[in-house]
Amino acid sequence: MNNIQSEQDIIELIKNDQLMMEILTLVKDLRLPDCWVCAGFIRSKVWDVLHGFKVATPLEDVDVVYFDSKNIDSSTEKKFEEKLRHMNPNINWSVKNQARMNIRNNDSPYKSSEDAISKFPETATAVGVQLDSENNVILTCPCGIEDLINLIVRPTEHFIRNADTKAEIYEERLQKKNWQEKWYKLNIIHML
Repeated sequence: MNNIQSEQDIIELIKNDQLMMEILTLVKDLRLPDCWVCAGFIRSKVWDVLHGFKVATPLEDVDVVYFDSKNIDSSTEKKFEEKLRHMNPNINWSVKNQARMNIRNNDSPYKSSEDAISKFPETATAVGVQLDSENNVILTCPCGIEDLINLIVRPTEHFIRNADTKAEIYEERLQKKNWQEKWYKLNIIHML
């Protein structure tokens, strides 16, 4: 499937990827509140398919977000990372409680994981996936999927509205990630 046009197409990509489904199952087993696997986990899969890659681009890490305002101690996140590492040591797990990430990001408090995802730097990265109680794949894309499936990298509305403090962060991230080296069809929209 090199033609991805809808959220359902993305869901089907994920459902047909054994490793992605294994990762989602491991994360679901943690039973974290408002929990999603997000960012590059989905973005890279979509971009790989749209570029016709036969071999998946290796993930730097697997981002897991959840929302628990009752316990914002960062050491708790490390415990969840360790549990996941014990279940699958071949993955570099990153677990973050979005109820505290607003502090690190110098933002107003987030209302939920989906609210936090909407404030990620790029629209193409602002996506998350989870398994529901019946193991259906659920996708959240608070910024839509248009940029993701059209290979456009642009800042989210949150970054645009806060350009005075976020533009430099966005540009540094683009430089560090250097996505066009892997995915040559990308159209990068800069803030500076």
